Amino acid sequence: MTGLRVDKWLWFARFCKTRGQAQRLVDGGMVTVNGRLVERSSAVAPGDEIVIPLDPAGVRRGLRRLLVVALGERRGPAALARTLYREL
Repeated sequence: MTGLRVDKWLWFARFCKTRGQAQRLVDGGMVTVNGRLVERSSAVAPGDEIVIPLDPAGVRRGLRRLLVVALGERRGPAALARTLYREL
């Protein structure tokens, strides 16, 4: 497998509480991968840069820049989720 759907990765990495929330974030035009807006079915791979809102719920303003380090195979504990990315 060379990539993983961006909405699924955001959920695996615990940036969204539900997969539906991740899908709405992407569909709302709030996620870029390597500087381009993406659709929820777009794939991400290690080395990609993702920019998302600081707080997906919209409470705090700002952006987070993330480097995809690994794809993951499932949504696991928070400690495992932190191994999937690096903050930029």
